[in-house]
Order: sequence, then structure tokens, then C-alpha cells
Amino acid sequence: MIDPGRETTPQTRIYSLVLPALLLVVVISIILLASVPPVSRDALTHHLFVPRLYLEHGGIYEIPEIPFSYYPMNLDLLYMIPLYFGNDILPKYIHFLFALLTTWLIYNYLKKRISPAYGLVGGLFFLSIPIIVKLSITIYVDLGLMFFTTASLLLLFRWLNSGHKIRYLVLAGLCCGLAAGTKYNGLVSVFLLSLFTPVLYIRSRKGATGSSSRAIGFALIFVTATLAAYSPWLIRNYAWTGNPIYPLHDSLFQQVALQHNNDTPPDPQKTASRLVKKITSSGSSVFASRKILYHETWWQALLLPVRFFFQGQDDNPRYFDGKLNPFLFILPFFAFLKKSPGRAQLEKNTLLAFAVLFFLFTFFQEAMRIRYIVTIVPCLAILSMMGLCNIAKLVANSQFFPNGRTEKILLLVITVAMLGYNGRYILQQFQIVQPISFLNGRLSRDQYITRFRPEYPAIQYANNHITPNTKVLCLFLGNRGYYMDFQPVFKRPGQSGLFPDSLKKASGHKYTIRDELLRRGINHILLRNDLTDNWLQYLEPGKREKILAFFQQNTAQVYSYGGFSLYNLR
Repeated sequence: MIDPGRETTPQTRIYSLVLPALLLVVVISIILLASVPPVSRDALTHHLFVPRLYLEHGGIYEIPEIPFSYYPMNLDLLYMIPLYFGNDILPKYIHFLFALLTTWLIYNYLKKRISPAYGLVGGLFFLSIPIIVKLSITIYVDLGLMFFTTASLLLLFRWLNSGHKIRYLVLAGLCCGLAAGTKYNGLVSVFLLSLFTPVLYIRSRKGATGSSSRAIGFALIFVTATLAAYSPWLIRNYAWTGNPIYPLHDSLFQQVALQHNNDTPPDPQKTASRLVKKITSSGSSVFASRKILYHETWWQALLLPVRFFFQGQDDNPRYFDGKLNPFLFILPFFAFLKKSPGRAQLEKNTLLAFAVLFFLFTFFQEAMRIRYIVTIVPCLAILSMMGLCNIAKLVANSQFFPNGRTEKILLLVITVAMLGYNGRYILQQFQIVQPISFLNGRLSRDQYITRFRPEYPAIQYANNHITPNTKVLCLFLGNRGYYMDFQPVFKRPGQSGLFPDSLKKASGHKYTIRDELLRRGINHILLRNDLTDNWLQYLEPGKREKILAFFQQNTAQVYSYGGFSLYNLR
């Protein structure tokens, strides 16, 4: 590979000034975009809401009505620190910190494998990729999962190159466990890296005697370290639910527990076949559901993996609710134009294998989201820089391009194109997020939140007029409870337990719905008007009349604004 970064020339001096300056611009831009109150759905339903409840309760406790509270929460616990001091913007910076740490991992790896110049380009390219920018300004946990997984994989490489020193293998396992303790998607990383560990050892030894037994031993060390870091969440969920990975595969664990209670040993063959059937059925449902929802043809379904890189759009489930960069798909192909010397080729193959396998494991989900595969973006960014380097070398050694400037021009064009694609997205985010209007004081905090969350004024009214212990039935509010100081009860009207149960009771009872709500301690209803009206229109006439009569006779509207209403039970 060419190594332009190791020479001291006017060109490299320009790179050493321009690239860090561009990186600084990206960092500052992300900080500005993140400096606004949280309004994203997952932050308000989970990543801030659950830590806030923990703080109010004085510690971690089981919250059965919020399924998200059973998820691993390594980063969410970090978010509790700024929340304790009343700051809910700092969690965005904490999340962004893991993107910066991953950028450092990419730079450090490419600096050693190629050159500092490629390391800077790779770090800048990665940090400015649209999905990385979007996650960096949002309170999620995906960037933490990405960092710990990337660190684990690169530590495995370090373990191989250090002569198999145990400390690097243990550190790799601990990072893998922290990844699983950040988000359940990390279980895919645990599975893949646990398999990679013995394979990497055997490949690096090239069939030396005793390799297989030692490989198994090293794999056990890796898995043990992984479980040690992940075990707190396994123990918590097992103590609460009997399922260490609740709510994943809960029916399977319930069946095993039932068989255990009946003293009937489980049938491993039936259990395995049931799991395989579930995986294959979910995979087929991906294509079936997209065909029904979006009328996609067979060739569009076949090209779904490629479309991930070219058709992504934020907040659009049809186009994967996120945006990547097409060069992440194109440039890695060129990384394999020439075989690399020594273990560099093994590392390159491993990066590709991990990216492909993780993608396939995550791809066959009912909800296809680009952020679910963000873990593979560092691998693809590294391979992209290797591909860019190979392109430069191919042009430099080609007799069709005798002019030495051709290589530099081509590198510049490709670099400008892939960074320009990312830069355009960052500029668009300033128009969407509008951080300047908040930072310069033109919009207050309440006004800014209302612009993106129109239910906020109704919530604020309820906060000011309802005691914190009051239960409020929330209909069509998306489970966004972070800004609610009262006790929200989130229920879809079609779910069992409230309206359906009430409607099943004796038709002669005039106040069945009211009695059911009061029995549950609910005496207020907060709802979104248009979606509630749509729901009522699709009900059977008899049920619709009962619910309308309930609202007319047993409730009084105490507040209405922006399409949201608060009712009090009489």
C-alpha cells in the first residue's frame, strides 16, 4: 500500500492542517446540534424516563409497566449523573463521547496499518457519516454498543499481534460484555466474537500442533470475561422474571420453567427446532410485511441490503429510518484488490466477516432500522480507507496514468465526494434541529420542546394542576413519559385491561368504563384528539356509542390545546 502520510511534503503538511481543522468543525457542529432539549421518542420513553424514575425512587427497581426497563442499561446509568443535577442535555454529550472514542480507535488503527493521513481521513469520514451524526445528537445507546464492540474486536487483533498475551484477551471479553450490557443487539457481538476468538487463534498459528485445544481454552477465557461484565443485568432480570434476557424469548423461558416445575425434562431437539422456525419465520415476514406495506417488487426486496446504503432517510421507516454513506458500500470492495502481508490480511478478512455476519443477523428483523447495524460502520470505515489506499496505489502503478498528479487528484476527488456527502447532511440538520434559535434565546425551552412535541403544553398543564401521585390514562401519546410529573398509564385502547374489558361487562351497567378506570386508580385522561377520533370511527357502532356516552356523561374537559385534551372523571 502507498504511504503518503509518512513523508514530509507540502501536501502532507496541508493534510495535517486541513483534516484536523475539518474534524474540529464536525465536532463543534455536533456539539451545537446536541445543545437543545431532548425531544426524540426513545429518550422520552426509555433512555431518560427510566433513569428519572430510578432517581425519584432512590435506586433501581422493577417497573413492569415499562418493558424497556428490563433492557441492559450501562449507558442509561451514566445518564443518571447529569439528570441528578437537573441537566438532560449532557446525556447527548455522553452519547457523543462514544462516537469520539470510536473515531480515536479508527484513527489509531489506520495510522499503524496505513498512515496518519489515512487515519485522519478515516476518522473524519466516520464521525461525519449521517447516522453517526444523528445518533451523536440524540439520547440513544447505539454509539456505546458500537464503541465497546469495536474495541473488543481491535483488542482481539492486539491479542494476536502481542503473542497471545492474556490481558488483551480479557480486555476484549470485558468490552464485549459491556457491549451486551448496553443494548441487546450486543448479544450478536458476543456470539460472533466468541466464535471468532478460536478461529483467529488457529488461523494465526497456521495449523501448529495443539492449536485446537488452546483455541478452545482462549475462547473460554473470552466468554468468561464477557459474562463477568454482562452478568449484573442477567442476574437482575433472572431475579425479577426468571428470564435473564427478558423480554427476549420469554415464551421459551416460560416453557422451560413450566417443564421444570412439572419435572418433565425439556426436549432439546424440539426447543432447537422451535427457535429455528421462529428465526426463519421472522426473516420471511420482513419481505412479506414490506410487500404489503410498501408494495415492493421482488427485485426491490432482493436489493434491500444495497438499498440500506443508498436510500436511507431519517424518520421514514420505509427507508430504514436513518442514512448511511454510499462509499461505505463501494470502497470496501477495493480493499481486497491486493492481498495484504502477514496478519494484516487476516484482520482485513475478519473486519469484513464481522460486518457481513452482524448485518445478516440484524437484517432479518421485523423493524429494519439503520441504527440497528451502526455497529458495523467502524469496520466498513476502516475497510473503506484500505480500499481508498488500494485505489491510489493502483493508479500510481498503472501505465495508463503516467502523470504522478493523477493519483493525488483522484484521491482528492473521492475524499471531497464522500466528505461532501456527509457535510451536506450536517447542514440539513441545522435546518431541522434549529439549535441556534434556542441557543440565542429566541425560543425558550418550553417553546422549543413544543415545536417538536405538540403534546408538551397539555403535559405542562397537567403537571401544574395534578398531584404527582395522580394516575392519568394516556391515549395515543407514544409512551413519552419523561416530561410527565404525574403517573402516566400508557395503554392502547385496543389492548386488554381497560376499554375492552369494560365493554364486555353487562350492557345494563351505565358506568362500567368509569368504574373500571376508578378501580385502577385513574381519574384523568390525556389524549391526542385526531388519533382518538380515528380509533372511534373504526369501532363497532355499539361500542362506539358506549365510549362516546362515557366521555359525555362521566368526563369533563379541563384543557385542550394543540390537538391534545385533558379530561377529568366526574
